[in-house]
Amino acid sequence: METLGGPEVLRLEDVADEPHAGPGQVRVRVRAAGLNPMDWVIISNEEIAARFGISLPTGFGFDFAGVVDEVGEGAEGFAVGDRVFGGALSRAVADHVVVTLSADQLLHTPDAVDDVTASTLPVAAATAAAALAAARVGDGDTVLIGGAAGGVGVFAVQLARLAGARVLATSSEGSFEFLRGLGAEPIRYGEGLVDRVRAAAPDGIDAATDLYGTETAYAALALDVPAERISTIAAQDPDLHVQATGGTDAEPGTLDHIASLVAEGRLVVPIAAQYPVEQIREAVELQAGRHVRGKVVVTL
Repeated sequence: METLGGPEVLRLEDVADEPHAGPGQVRVRVRAAGLNPMDWVIISNEEIAARFGISLPTGFGFDFAGVVDEVGEGAEGFAVGDRVFGGALSRAVADHVVVTLSADQLLHTPDAVDDVTASTLPVAAATAAAALAAARVGDGDTVLIGGAAGGVGVFAVQLARLAGARVLATSSEGSFEFLRGLGAEPIRYGEGLVDRVRAAAPDGIDAATDLYGTETAYAALALDVPAERISTIAAQDPDLHVQATGGTDAEPGTLDHIASLVAEGRLVVPIAAQYPVEQIREAVELQAGRHVRGKVVVTL
């Protein structure tokens, strides 16, 4: 990318110099890249890009999965041919990504998990786990999850259910059956949310996480949920004093654990759409619309 902006600035380029793994690095032949809202938000303007240390020219995307095809000196724990997944800020959508093991994220992909599925895990799964941990969701709780049908929500719903919680999930009515399939009890978002939640859970709710904005967090406060048991991941409200969190707060080992759950068939990853890399703009436009049920993946 030579300019910042929306999906319209994305274009494929042939790079003259092929990247190679140096000391402490691993090169991955990328097979799939999972998309996240942060990908297009980061490139939207100079202020946000600078906040993440991004300068032009730059690549695109964070989550990837593929096969190791070069291992640099001192890069222990990986060998050529290993299937892997991980994250590389604004570099994931490319034929190859060079990962510095001391700075980037790289994990082994379980045999039973395909590359498309593995590419969806780094940001969304870690963020979901962190959001539930910040709200201290556990066995016997009734938890309200806002934005539950999105890329983070599909993980949060299932992880909460695996923890033994009852899940009330906000969404549009068009996503109700989808969420029921994940084990949640859907509730329409928007005006009157507090009353609808109160009717669904007359004994109250114990915790909440807002994965979209602030509506669910404010509803939880109105329902007398303690602020320390309400988490947000995308709130832009200085007056909302709850637990702000994100994927970087996830406990060590979280992604390995979630990948194991996927491999065992205990957690499913709904793939809303797959696009070849030649249709990267269309993929990002769909994902940026924020009405996708599950994850959008670009394949290479």
